[in-house]
Amino acid sequence: MENTFNLEKLKFPIGQFQKPETISQNDLDSWINDIESFPSRIKNLTSSLTVEELNWIYRPQGWNIKQVVHHCADSHINSLIRFKLALTEELPTIKPYEEQLWAELADGNSNDISPSLQLIEGLHKRWVLLLKSFSSTELKRLFIHPSNKKTSTLEETIGMYAWHGNHHLAHIEQALAHKGQF
Repeated sequence: MENTFNLEKLKFPIGQFQKPETISQNDLDSWINDIESFPSRIKNLTSSLTVEELNWIYRPQGWNIKQVVHHCADSHINSLIRFKLALTEELPTIKPYEEQLWAELADGNSNDISPSLQLIEGLHKRWVLLLKSFSSTELKRLFIHPSNKKTSTLEETIGMYAWHGNHHLAHIEQALAHKGQF
């Protein structure tokens, strides 16, 4: 196996999220479908892995597979809360979190990924129910991320989280393909 890896490609195996200039209904339908299918896709990739495999990393200095699974649960919980804040408050400033530090906590580094897989499954059912209910006005609702002072619409955030799930599925596939060896 070649010892030289393109670190940017390992970090972003599907590339970075590219927001379309205009978000179409087809974009939204595709993104919501990705979010809806994410629980089964991550479960299919990970539920039969050994503890050794769960500890394989997807790139040098990257998280291991179990941390990626736990991170997806943490991240998607935060996203659902952000969506609800944007729907119920006028231009809320969302609360960021230190995802790297969360990944080092006991629950973010546990060899038992089943609670996170269960959480993702239930969370995504509620999230998709909410996403499919949005009116065109609700899709344009906004929130502010205080780290970069960026204002985001809910419709673009749907795309970002569809990408996020696919991004981390690719990380898991990468770790498995390389057997955690970089």
